[in-house]
Amino acid sequence: MALQPAADANNPDCAEIIVRLPDEIAGEDRRSVNAQSTAAWGDPVSVLLRCGLEPVEVSTLPCVSASEIDWLVDDANAPSYRFISFATAPATEVIIDSSRLAGVTVLEQLAGSVGVLEPTKRCTEITN
Repeated sequence: MALQPAADANNPDCAEIIVRLPDEIAGEDRRSVNAQSTAAWGDPVSVLLRCGLEPVEVSTLPCVSASEIDWLVDDANAPSYRFISFATAPATEVIIDSSRLAGVTVLEQLAGSVGVLEPTKRCTEITN
């Protein structure tokens, strides 16, 4: 599957995340991808992940917390929701097709890999 890598995809911290990613998320199998520091699950694809984004520490987007990781939520393309890890360097982006999978389930299953990066701070306001 063809994906675009993020600007800082060659960051060694992204490799730490990628090697820990699960082979399956919520019953969806991981797919082969062609771009560094990216991953995808499902056929058709229901989850996309990219590591290497610019860290975000200030945003007007709502913030949710799943398994002790804060995520900014961009619903501009709902039912595909874009989640960006908050205050981690580099940031990780996860795009979830909510018509196929529950966002919180996916984020919780990714916590073991994305959680290897310590955030520099937490969201001040968490949305349910």
